[in-house]
Amino acid sequence: MVRGAGVYLTGDDGKKYLDFAAGIAVNSLGHCHPHLVDALNRQAQELWHCSNLFRTVGLETLANRLVKHTFADTIFMTNSGAESVECGIKMIRRYHFARGTPRPRIITVSGSFHGRTLACISAGKSLRATEGYEPLLEGFDQVKFGDIEAIRKAITPETGGIMLETVQGEGGVQVCNQDYLQNVRRIADEHGLLLLLDEVQCGMGRTGKLLAFEHYCITPDICAIAKGIGNGFPVGACLATAHAASGMVKGSHGGTNGGNPLATAVSNAVLDILLEKGFLDNVRNIGDLLKSELTKVVADFPRIIEDVRGIGLMLGIKTKSPAADIAVTLRESGLLTVASANDNVIRFTPPLIITPEHVSEAIEIVRKVMNGK
Repeated sequence: MVRGAGVYLTGDDGKKYLDFAAGIAVNSLGHCHPHLVDALNRQAQELWHCSNLFRTVGLETLANRLVKHTFADTIFMTNSGAESVECGIKMIRRYHFARGTPRPRIITVSGSFHGRTLACISAGKSLRATEGYEPLLEGFDQVKFGDIEAIRKAITPETGGIMLETVQGEGGVQVCNQDYLQNVRRIADEHGLLLLLDEVQCGMGRTGKLLAFEHYCITPDICAIAKGIGNGFPVGACLATAHAASGMVKGSHGGTNGGNPLATAVSNAVLDILLEKGFLDNVRNIGDLLKSELTKVVADFPRIIEDVRGIGLMLGIKTKSPAADIAVTLRESGLLTVASANDNVIRFTPPLIITPEHVSEAIEIVRKVMNGK
C-alpha cells in the first residue's frame, strides 16, 4: 500500500481497494483525514517531545476531555493497546498491594486477545500467540467466555481482578451478553475485585458509543483504549477511576513517549469529530445497515456462511470454509477485511465515516466472491 484517502487504499501497482479493515479497527476516520493532517502538521512545527516530566497543553486537554466524556477520573497515556492493558494489569496488582493485602491473580476469559507483550499473551493463553515464549507470566486464571458461574468458581483469596474484552475481536467478534457483563460487574463488587475492560479494538466509537460498555449500563474500574483514538498514530490510554488508580503513585509506572505532543494533537483531533453531535448516532445507523445487508448475504449463501454477528461497525461473518482464504479473495476483488484468529470469522471494521454507498459497494464485492465459491 502506498496511498490512502478517505475509505480507500491504493497499492503500488495502482490498484484501489475499499478498506473495510481500517488497519484492524484503527483508522476510525479513514485515511489522511484533513482535520487530522492539519492538526499533526501544526503540532510538528511547534513541539514534538519533551516527555511527561513536563506539562503540555495537548496532554492536559486530552486528559480533561476523556475524563469529561467517560467514567474515568484519571488517565495514563501509552503508545499502544498492549501498553494500555499492561498498565491496567499493574494497576490491579498495585491497588491491592497498597492496601496491604496482595491479590495478584486476574481472571480472564477464553478467546481473548490483549496484545503481544509477555503479560498480555499470558493473559490470553492462545497457543498461536504463546508458543515458543514459555515460561509465561504467572497470575492469570482463564475461564470459558460467557460462563458466569465459572468466574465465581475461579475466585480465590488471591484474585484481584477480572479482565475481558467488551467485544472480542480476534476471538471472532463475540459480543458480551448484557446479563453476563452486568453479572461480572456485580461479582467484582461483591468480592472487592477491580474490573478491567479491554476496549482497544471495540472502543472509541467503533460500536456506536464512545466506549462499548455504555451499551450495558455498567462502568468498569479500568478501561484500556488505543487503535481508534489515534487513527493510525501510535497512541493509547488507560482510563481509571480514582479509587482503582489509588495505588499508582509517583514512580510506580511510567513511559517515555506516552502522551507526547504529536500523539495528543492527533487524539484531540480525533475526539473533535467523534464527539460531534450526531456522529455516533450515524455510526449506529450505518452499522445497522451493514449488518442488515450482511444478514441477507448469509441467507443467500448458507452453504458458505453460517451467521453474522457484532455491533455497530464491528461486525463479522462466520464462514464454513477458511475465513482467511475468503479474506484473500475479497482483497483480490478490491475489498479489504480481516480474518479473526479464532472461530473462522471475517471481520468488517471499516472507517466510521462510511456511507450507504460504501456499504453497497462492499456488499456487491462480497456477493461476487460468494457466487464464485
